Amino acid sequence: MNRKTKILIVRFSSIGDIILTSPVIRCIKLQHKNVELHYLTKYKYKDILFQNPYLDSCHYYNNNFSELIKNLKQEKYDVVIDLHNNMRSKILRLALATKNYVYNKENLKKFLLINFGLNFSKLHTVDRYFLPLKNLQIKNDNNGLDIFINDNYNVNFNTSKKYISWCIGGSYENKKLSDKQIVYVCDKLDLPIVFIGGLQESDLAEKIITKSSNNKLYNFCGKINFLESSFLVKKSNLLLTNDTSILHVGSAFKLPTISFWGCTKPELGFRSYLNPSSYHICSENTRPCSKHGKSCKLLANGCVKTIKPEIIYKKVKEIEF
Repeated sequence: MNRKTKILIVRFSSIGDIILTSPVIRCIKLQHKNVELHYLTKYKYKDILFQNPYLDSCHYYNNNFSELIKNLKQEKYDVVIDLHNNMRSKILRLALATKNYVYNKENLKKFLLINFGLNFSKLHTVDRYFLPLKNLQIKNDNNGLDIFINDNYNVNFNTSKKYISWCIGGSYENKKLSDKQIVYVCDKLDLPIVFIGGLQESDLAEKIITKSSNNKLYNFCGKINFLESSFLVKKSNLLLTNDTSILHVGSAFKLPTISFWGCTKPELGFRSYLNPSSYHICSENTRPCSKHGKSCKLLANGCVKTIKPEIIYKKVKEIEF
């Protein structure tokens, strides 16, 4: 019996980027039958992957790099696919000393886009993940993103009714809509709206609920985990979201989605992927202020806050859901 080819995919973080690697996982497993496929990520992101049926095993980095390398050496991988390409993953590749394929971050192209408005990379990040895999005969099947979650999460909300999920979180304040923008839209809608995000967004959600005349608003920020939030998104009829990982959950479920962009822009390669019902609303500045939204060239708290809430409400009403 022929030995299976052992492949290790490496992507340490973050949630959204890991979800964006899901087409690579699926295509490797389905296009090469005699493969044993492993994945390495940070321990805190393990829940995103453990239900993925295309993975045979997962390994986790939890501040145990030396021990991790020792354990991975024992796996005797034939191929390492580095979809992170940072110093840690480079050290790992050198330690494993096997054939490897590396994702090109195209940082120079991003620099030119951010600083000069010159866009030399039209590809989505997912499509760039596939570029180094050509020699492995791995092709993108264009079936979009995967996220695997149970349908039996016990959240304190009736998901059988029509409602909107709204992710008000973001990795930086510069990427978040303001309470004023959100309250305007909520006041115009006679629908239940569930707010999702991290614990740091809980106060923002409470402020919106206090200010809004809509009495069908629910704060789940910091009260449920990522998979439970994804469950609420999956069961909703429309997703509104900042540029954050929940956007890619909406793409995986082909859910009608409106995303909001200011310091970051869809052209950086992290826009909704292969979701025909996705729409983006951008601030008026035509190019991104920074790579990840950490800084804004126009406003101290982010140019996404210049998006007129009337535009958001109009787009919501245009979408049939």
